[in-house]
Amino acid sequence: MKRRCFQVVLLLIFGVELGGLFLFSAQDTENLLDSVAVNEERYSVQENWNRMEAHRGKTGLDYAVIDNAGKVLFRTRAGLSENMNQAVIHRDTIVDVEQDGHVVGKILIYNNGEELLVTRKRAAVVVLGTSIAVQAILYMSYTAYLNRRMIRPFQDMKHFARRVAGGNLDIPLEMDRYNLFGAFTESFDIMRAELKRARVAEAKANADKKELVAKLSHDIKTPVASIQAAAEVGAALAEHVRSGTAEKNVCSGGAQGQEELLLAGMGDNYLQIIRKAEQINTLVTNLFTATLEEMEQLTVTPGDMESGELTAILESADYLHRAVLPAVPDCLLYGDRLRLQQVFDNLFANSYKYADTKIDVTLETGGGYLAVEMEDRGGGVGSEELPLIKEKFRRGSNAKEAEGAGLGLYIADYFMKAMQGKLLVENGEKGLRVTVVIRMSGCDTAEQIKI
Repeated sequence: MKRRCFQVVLLLIFGVELGGLFLFSAQDTENLLDSVAVNEERYSVQENWNRMEAHRGKTGLDYAVIDNAGKVLFRTRAGLSENMNQAVIHRDTIVDVEQDGHVVGKILIYNNGEELLVTRKRAAVVVLGTSIAVQAILYMSYTAYLNRRMIRPFQDMKHFARRVAGGNLDIPLEMDRYNLFGAFTESFDIMRAELKRARVAEAKANADKKELVAKLSHDIKTPVASIQAAAEVGAALAEHVRSGTAEKNVCSGGAQGQEELLLAGMGDNYLQIIRKAEQINTLVTNLFTATLEEMEQLTVTPGDMESGELTAILESADYLHRAVLPAVPDCLLYGDRLRLQQVFDNLFANSYKYADTKIDVTLETGGGYLAVEMEDRGGGVGSEELPLIKEKFRRGSNAKEAEGAGLGLYIADYFMKAMQGKLLVENGEKGLRVTVVIRMSGCDTAEQIKI
């Protein structure tokens, strides 16, 4: 309906423009004088020929009256043609004045065609200019409408798909019910929610598996340690008995020699038990740590990127608009845009989830780095938890009621290290302060960064 109205209005404006152009082009600049008015002035002059000093024009025409000798008898105003040559050059209308069948003079009626043409040109320009301005406003309005209803939803879905591809499933895709793609975006967000549920379930299953492995490792290591200790005691006793028997039976042979050989074999067996117990202990330790290696498989491919991209990353991450984002200075950064998006998505999502306050964001440059400092107003975490907060499956004591796997800061820290940057976590004046240090292009190593 709106599109049809827009098309009808455009057609009407186009018709007005065509009509104005047609009327303007159809104007005859050579014959703009009113013939009735000309004849009326002619008769008036003829009637007052013998008393021209009392003559007054009856129409709005400007003219001069001359006799056959060229003498000016009357004129409506100054600046008019006053002889035949001027009248011909100016294309004035020349009318004979007759008395008793004889021509006694001329009326030189001023040709105001150019003035009328200029006036009509101005009117045409005003009409066309107004029409074009209205068209421009309509086009801009319709373009803004298309951008809001079609282009922007596709851009939002593009950013959404990029975040989902990067593994961030916390940021919802906002749906506009009055949009043509409202149901489409709702389906995408349902997919995100299902993927998030699947990921939470997977994280829980992995955590349960790791907990089970840890428990089994502990349960296995305890009897293995007991076996090892018992074997060590048995080996020591066997060695002691073997040494005592050897001293008492130095000169004895036969049965005494066989007993000594038996004790020596027992000592070797105990040593073999000790070695196998140590081997089992090593294998169980490897089993316990192997499941913690999975996070190292995330690839990071840093490269040069414009600092302006950081603005889009921050705006996309702060989807609840809890922060006033400062202007990012112009520079060339070294990073992976997708992974940086994940880093800030995790940080803003953590602040939303655990602090649920406004976020103060500041920027600092110098020494080959760009530091983005974020501080919420949630009171921070305990000082004893700060050194451990970036480890796997570590969560603050204030996070018990919120869902999560305790991997956000660990993954963010891993990504920043892979991009030769840093992630610093500390308690600020009002809450938790997290500083993302991004290396600038041209800085040799991240170790050169000084804060």
